[in-house]
Amino acid sequence: MNKKTVIIGATTNPSRYAYLAAGMLTEYNHEIVPIGLKKGEVFGKQILLINERPFVNNVDTVTLYIGPQHQPEHYDFILSLKPKRVIFNPGTENEEFEKLLETAGTETLQACTLVMLRSHQY
Repeated sequence: MNKKTVIIGATTNPSRYAYLAAGMLTEYNHEIVPIGLKKGEVFGKQILLINERPFVNNVDTVTLYIGPQHQPEHYDFILSLKPKRVIFNPGTENEEFEKLLETAGTETLQACTLVMLRSHQY
């Protein structure tokens, strides 16, 4: 089943996990919405600028690739996406944000998107 996934921290740098996740999500036929700090293109999709707070509807999953120190300025934006779940990839764990999301009815996972996809847990 296709799960529309917003990648927060998307990048065109092939050595970054956010880039690898974009590729693997695409390979597994999940629609991706890459959102990052710089414009570019990943796997045929334009990277939307996080500071422009782009409107995205019907979001199943947000997968986070920005560290906890950079998350607070984006709490409201990420909450406004109304995702069913948010995956905190290794290095992005943030207890404060997890509590905010759970209060809003969003499932949170401390997990690795790549591992979840490979092990068919996505």
